[in-house]
Amino acid sequence: HGCIYCYARNTHEYWGYGAGLDFEQQILVKKNAPKLLEEKLKNKKWKAETIVLSGNTDCYQPAEKKFEITRACLKIFLKYKHPVGIITKNSLVLRDLDIIKELAENNLIGVNVSITSLSEDTRRILEPRTATIKKRLETINILAENGIPVNAMLAPIIPGINSHEIMNMAKAVSNNGALSFVIIMVRLNGAIGHIFTDWIRKALPHKADKVLNLIKSCHGGTLNDSRIGIRGRGEGKIAEQIHDLARLAKRTYFKDKQIPKLNKELHGVYKIGQMKLF
Repeated sequence: HGCIYCYARNTHEYWGYGAGLDFEQQILVKKNAPKLLEEKLKNKKWKAETIVLSGNTDCYQPAEKKFEITRACLKIFLKYKHPVGIITKNSLVLRDLDIIKELAENNLIGVNVSITSLSEDTRRILEPRTATIKKRLETINILAENGIPVNAMLAPIIPGINSHEIMNMAKAVSNNGALSFVIIMVRLNGAIGHIFTDWIRKALPHKADKVLNLIKSCHGGTLNDSRIGIRGRGEGKIAEQIHDLARLAKRTYFKDKQIPKLNKELHGVYKIGQMKLF
C-alpha cells in the first residue's frame, strides 16, 4: 500500500531490500503459505490458538487479487475448523465473503478493519493505495450485516494529524456495525523514523515540527521506541489524553457492544473425528 508509517517497512531490510521505495515496489509473495498452514494445522500436536492474517502486512493488499493466497488459507482454516483473525484496510476482503460467512457460523473468525481518518485528504497522503474511507465503512457494514464480528482498528493514531478524529471515527464505525474498536499509537522505530521525517517535511511542512515533537513526547523523547508494551500505547501526558478520549468514545458509542471470543474447541473435535475415520 505504501503507507508511510508502516512498521513492516523494517522487515523488508531483513531480506536485503530497502525500507523506502523497495518496500512499496518489491513485493515478496509467500506462495507456499497455504501448504505450510495445512501441514501445521493437521499436526497431531497442534493446539488451536487464533492465527491472525496479517499482523505485519495487509493480507488483502493489491497482490492478493492475483495470487489469492489469503483465500486459499481461509479455505484451510474452514476445513480444519480453526479460529482465524483478519486485519485489513481493503474492501477486497468482501471477495471472500462466502468463506468468511461459513467460518462465522461456527464462531471461527473475526475481522479487524483499519481506519486512520475520516478525511480522504489525510488518507491519500498517509495511505496512497488503500480503499477509500467510504469503502472501508461500507465493508464494515456489509460484514456486520452478514453476521461477521468486526473490530475497528483506529490506527495508527498520530498526534497532530488524526488524534482529534477519535470520537468521530468511533461513532462512524459503530454506526456501521463494528462491535468494538482499539487505538494504536504511531511508532517509528528503525528506518521508519527517517522515512516519516523526510515525508512529513515534504507533505506537511507547516505541521512537521509540531507532529514530530508530539510523537517524541509519547515515546520517551525519541521517534525510535522499540519497548514492547509501550511502543504501541505510548506514555506521557499527550498519550494519556489520547487514551482518555478513546475511553470516552467507548463509553459513548460501544457501551452495549461486545466482540465474541472465537471458538478454539472445534478444531480439536474435528481432529478426533478425523482420527476415528482411520
